[in-house]
Amino acid sequence: MKLRLISTLALAALACAVVAAAAASGGKGQLYQFHGELLATSSNSVQIQVEGGNHAALKALIGQSQNETFATDAKTEFLGWVAGVPHVISIGDLKAGDDVQVSVRAKAGSSLADIEANAAALVGDHGSASVTKGNALFLYVGTVAGGQAGGNIALHIIGGNWRGLRSMLGQPLDQTFTYGDSTIFLLWQGKVPTVIDPSQLKAGDRITIRVRAAHASTLAQVEAIAAVHVGDHEPGDPMTQNS
Repeated sequence: MKLRLISTLALAALACAVVAAAAASGGKGQLYQFHGELLATSSNSVQIQVEGGNHAALKALIGQSQNETFATDAKTEFLGWVAGVPHVISIGDLKAGDDVQVSVRAKAGSSLADIEANAAALVGDHGSASVTKGNALFLYVGTVAGGQAGGNIALHIIGGNWRGLRSMLGQPLDQTFTYGDSTIFLLWQGKVPTVIDPSQLKAGDRITIRVRAAHASTLAQVEAIAAVHVGDHEPGDPMTQNS
């Protein structure tokens, strides 16, 4: 009897999670999904450092800061994911540094300000960002060789982190990397990053490309995976990042 009760409660929690996810994906208006690292929360908002999103979300972010604040209200559903299983949580369970996804419904073509003025339908918490990223970071630094087109970036490589350089052994310095709708492009002006469209990359720009892939991936395998992040004129020394 006790086991049956526990199973029933578990199924009920899962059903709530499924209903919440369905509400986010099947409501009225365009779905805007932003994902990144949680910076802070208040009683009615979440602030994240955006690291990706769907096409509509990243298009709205062009020209805006990487750090954005999204409204929440009593109707916002919060889901926590543990070992691939969702369960209902509250905003108070969110922790700075967690990997989160914010889903907002708004009119198609809305400005970022209008999107942020709509309360999020769903906030999904996937736990510590350092844990959920899972795959290894392959980082490459170089100059854009001829711009980009059709989901590809031609790069003349001048450096990278340890894994990136190891994958380059015996390979030519000119390589082509892949990007997709979820790839975020950032232009750094001093220490301030703003989101840009990939078409704004120019031949000769110094950029960094970050790809998450299995630890033992070959260069060809890395290049077949859409980059998570492309930074134009990124400050500091990104080549020290090996996580």
